[in-house]
Amino acid sequence: MKPEAQLYQLVKKQFSNIIWTRLENSIVAGVPDLLGYNKKGYYFTLELKVSKRNSVRFSPHQIAFHKLHPKNSFILVQSLAPRCLKLYEGSQILELVACGLKLDACGLGLEACRLRLEAVGPLSNSEALSLA
Repeated sequence: MKPEAQLYQLVKKQFSNIIWTRLENSIVAGVPDLLGYNKKGYYFTLELKVSKRNSVRFSPHQIAFHKLHPKNSFILVQSLAPRCLKLYEGSQILELVACGLKLDACGLGLEACRLRLEAVGPLSNSEALSLA
């Protein structure tokens, strides 16, 4: 089984509070691997990547997708050395290309990544005020 297929199996098993739809798409290039739907009733996309090094490779179409859809889009990277999961927001894709896995992630480790995706939805009043 390919590394990204193994990562998908891990996500499907460990992030069981999210309904996953695998997007097998050969017509529109750049569309992320998964469509998620959480218990709060919000959709988001998830691109799966496995990296043997510090860098993460994206096609120009994948970069364009995340630039056009910066909200509720995420990139989950499994680093093989050391073995670790990192979650990035789609809006970070250009920084991720430039900095690689040295870039600060919005979720680090299996549990933090799961919690972040389960929390996708509207901002609470206190969160909205802190962004203003």
